[in-house]
This record gives sequence, structure tokens and C-alpha cells, in this order.
Amino acid sequence: MHPIVEKVTNRIIERSKENRAAYLQRVEEARGEGVFRKQLPCSNFAHDLAGCVGGCRQALLDEKVPNIAIITSYNDMVSAHQPYGAYPEIIKKAVAEAGGTAQVAGGVPAMCDGVTQGEPGMDLSLISRDVIAMSTVIALSHNVFDGVLLLGVCDKIVPGLLMGGLQFGHLPMILIPGGPMTSGLPNKEKAHVRELFAEGKIGHEEMLASEVKAYHSPGTCTFYGTANSNQLMAEMLGLHLPGASFVNAGTKLRDALTRAASARVTTMTHLGEEYTPLAKVISEKSVVNAMVGLLATGGSTNEPMHLVAIARAAAIRIDWDDFAELSDNVPLLVRIYPNGSGDINSFQQAGGMALLIRELLKGGLVHEDVQTVAGFGLSRYLEEPVLDEQKVIWRQGPKQAADPEVIAPVDRPFETMGGIKVLSGNLGRAIMKISALADGEKTLVEAPAMVFNSQHELEEAFNADKLNRDLVAVVRFQGPQANGMPELHKLITYLSIAMDRGYSVGLVTDGRLSGASGKVPFAIHCTPEAFCGGMLAKVRDGDIIRMDAHNSVLELKVDNAELVEREYAAPDLEPHRYGLGRQIFAPLRKDLLGAEEGASSIFTYVHESCNVVFTDDV
Repeated sequence: MHPIVEKVTNRIIERSKENRAAYLQRVEEARGEGVFRKQLPCSNFAHDLAGCVGGCRQALLDEKVPNIAIITSYNDMVSAHQPYGAYPEIIKKAVAEAGGTAQVAGGVPAMCDGVTQGEPGMDLSLISRDVIAMSTVIALSHNVFDGVLLLGVCDKIVPGLLMGGLQFGHLPMILIPGGPMTSGLPNKEKAHVRELFAEGKIGHEEMLASEVKAYHSPGTCTFYGTANSNQLMAEMLGLHLPGASFVNAGTKLRDALTRAASARVTTMTHLGEEYTPLAKVISEKSVVNAMVGLLATGGSTNEPMHLVAIARAAAIRIDWDDFAELSDNVPLLVRIYPNGSGDINSFQQAGGMALLIRELLKGGLVHEDVQTVAGFGLSRYLEEPVLDEQKVIWRQGPKQAADPEVIAPVDRPFETMGGIKVLSGNLGRAIMKISALADGEKTLVEAPAMVFNSQHELEEAFNADKLNRDLVAVVRFQGPQANGMPELHKLITYLSIAMDRGYSVGLVTDGRLSGASGKVPFAIHCTPEAFCGGMLAKVRDGDIIRMDAHNSVLELKVDNAELVEREYAAPDLEPHRYGLGRQIFAPLRKDLLGAEEGASSIFTYVHESCNVVFTDDV
């Protein structure tokens, strides 16, 4: 093993020891004997039987037949989840052929950040992750299931499913992806068209035509944002069948993989010889594997928040320092948009997960000795799936890339570090992604601040030609407790245009950015957030801010004595907390932890809420 990977892993194990042991003990106590439904009183069980049709009723009456829960995020508005509409019948048939039965236990919401980007609904995006976790728990609380299939792909859905699923860590679970859409308009061309539209050089019809060419069919968006980072993370955790992550939606191989996952989970229950509970698959070592995989591919900046929350649900404690230390030692092996010109289909065609994992194992950067849903050992994932007469079989994956511009060998990486940096200073702690930046100089920005209390204020400043200067845009009061921590992806277009005009530009915010945020240097997820007394609330227009990724510095260059005398800004957030149902989420929003702690309300029973307590200790 690479010594730093081993060091970080051991630190996580030691940090998590007490809570992890208690969690695993509760998991073992929940295992039980025989099918779980037999514990129900007759009247309770009859309610479960009442909805059965066909062979389902007889199967449930047989106490040797495992019952598999289907938790689905299906809707036909979100392209990535539209394919799931047909999955329950595919799953039920495959599970029955494997000797079990399956029921749709419940559905979880699946909103699309692409639809809500820059709109009021985006304020509910992060909170939806906790709702998904709670919905998963409610669906499984009937306690009639012996295994679970989780159907989810996009940004908050996979983390939410796992956060909820881990409360039932004694059950085996497999994540079933829906697969990406085929490639449409190249991502760099799409970004260029957006800039032309923002500058008024093309009209609405041309803009819409471009976007429709980019997002053109069912399946996951093809850029390497949070949705596809989720899929990579799931496979690195050992929660997908090998090679399942990036097989296109609507293909025969995709359906065959769904049937194979359905059959596999039926054999993994406590009723058989291959009992594989979720709590054993998500371990300290598998979490480190997921962290390394994300860093080696330049994954989404949302994942250092999501993976913290997932790990915490399994009583494993990771933090940004773990990410930072790994990032300094994990090489960048993949270049796809926004880190390169290709997309997730380019990655799959170049060798995909089997080749990536081969290189990571070769470099001693990931743990081989982990439990996965495919069996013991990460080396199971060196194989790739192929179709053989409507069934999926696995064969040895490639040993070198079909396109060396997309996947590099571990001994000749694109970069020697993974690309996620943690910046610290008197403004707090923040994440900076450097793998997508065009050159090393952009990792250092020192310029006067322009302060905005909403993303719409920055848009207005752009339209008024106020961004034609060197600047660090400070977009504050966008943190979890302020307004739910929306993504601010639309701002990248405006700041990119200012960069293209020759200005030195940076962004500091306590909000989030999309995993496809591109070329603008940014310090995001800044914590403590401005609403909770973070120093962002004291920044004024013209203050000099230094963002230095090389030295991990985020500094407001104002004398400490002056900062103590300054008052905290206190904007009216009510317009951002009412309308489109946002008001109903106030109880969840007020308990959201900071970004470094996972930005979840689920874990606040062991923490204090900030309650907007300001301090002059700078």
C-alpha cells in the first residue's frame, strides 16, 4: 500500500473505532433468524399479502423465500431516472427466477438540479438528500424485507439512499444504476454557447437548440459532474456489480446487468451461505477507496460533502483533511469534462472502471481486501461485463487505455496530485478544485472583493458591466442553514466571460458549485457559513482576498483589529425561504450541519445547531 493511503486509512479507523464498533454491534443484533416477515402478527402480515398478485402471495407464505425490497427514485421528468419505470417488472421476474420475491417498498423524490439551477427550487436540492434518506427508512420500516435494491443515480439521490439504507445495515443492498445517455453536443461547445447567450450574441432559440442537443434522451447527463461521480463512487465502494456504472441506458446489456443484480442480491441475504450486509460493504477501507477514486478522476466537489455524510451514517468519520492529504498523493489519471474534452462515454470506451481500478491497485492506492457485492476483493472489479445470449458475463478488462488522452497509466499520470485542495485562513475552510483549471497560475488569485448576498446580485452586476475588472466574487449567505446551500453553477458563465476578457477572477462562497464547474478558480463550501457567524459576513467591497491553492490559503487581508470592530452583515433571507414550498423545510434547514460535517440534519442529535451565534473571535 502507498504509505499515505495506509496512514489516512489507519487514522480513520482509529477516529471511528468506538462509534463503528457500536454500530456493527447493532447491525449484528438486527440480523435475526429466518425471514423477517414471519415475526409479524397475522393481521399485520395479511396487510402485506393483500397487495400481492400472481405468485407473490405464495412466495411470501413460504418462509424459505427471501423478500427483496425495491426502493425506486423513478419519475419520467428526470432523464437519468426515466429508465427506472420499467425496472420493477424486470427485477421481480429475475428475483423470482433466483428463488425469491420482490416488492416495491417505496419511492423517494428525485429532483433535477439541471431543471432548478438558478431557480428557487434549487434551495431544496440539498435538503432533498435528507428527505430521501428518511423516505428510504420509512419504506424499509415495515420490516418484511431480507434484501434491498436501490434505484438511484443523480446528485442527492445516491447519497440519500445510502444514508437511509445504512440505518438497515444488516440487510444486503445493491445499487442499480440507470446508465448515461449517449453523447450529444460536446460539453465545451455547450459552455461556449452559454457564454455567447450571456453576452447577448445569440438569441433564445439558438440557446435552447444547443441545450436540447446536449440533453437529448433518457439517461444520466454525460459530463463528469456529481451524478456520474456518484456512480464511480458506488463502484469504488463495491455497491455496483463490476462495470455496471457507465453502460448506456436503454441497451440490452443495461437490462442484463439489472437482472444480474436482482439475482445476486437474492443470494446475499442472511438466509443463505453468502450473507453480505451493507454495513460490511461500506467499511473504512472501502470509503478510502471511494475517496481515492474520486480524486484520481477529478470528481465532483460535492462528493467531499456527500461521502462525509454517507460514511457518518455507517459510523465512519472522515473529514476534509483526509481528502486533502490523499489529494496531495493521489495522481490524476482521468481527463473528461470539465477536466478534459471527452465525456463519461469517452471514459467507458477508453477502458472505464476496470482499467481505472487496475491502475489504482498497481499503484497501491486502493485497498484490495474489501467486501463487495460481487464477493471479497476489489480485484473482482478488474473484469468488465459483456452480453452473451441476453445474459451478462464478465471477462478480463483492458490492461491499457484505448485512448491515452482520457485514462493515463499510474506511472505516467496527467498530474501528480488529485486536484482537490482544502484552503484555510481567517475566512474559514473551503474546498478548491484545481484539476479543471487550465494552468497552474490560476490556483493563485489575489484581488479586491466584490460582495454579493445572492447569485442574482452577481448576475445583475454582470448585466451592468460591473465585472470588467480583477475581482474575487464573494457570494455569501448561501450555506446550509441560510437557504439550503444551492448550487451556483450559472455564475460560472459570467465569471468565465470576465476571465476571457483578461481579468484575474476568483469566487469564494459558502454555497455549492456543480461538479462541472469548469475553469474559474473557486473556494466553495466555505465554513463556518456567513449565516452562522462565518467571516464571509464581514467582508466588504474592495477588501483584498488571497486564494492560494499551492499553499492552501484562503485569507482576507484586513487587520484583525479592524475585523473585530466590523459588524456582521444581516440580509433579509425571507425571500429565499418562502415560495415553491421552501417554507415547509424550515425545521430541517435550521439543523443542517456545516459542509465539512456533511451538511445533513440527520446527525444533529450529537451536535449543537449554530443558531446564528456570532463571535468577534477572528
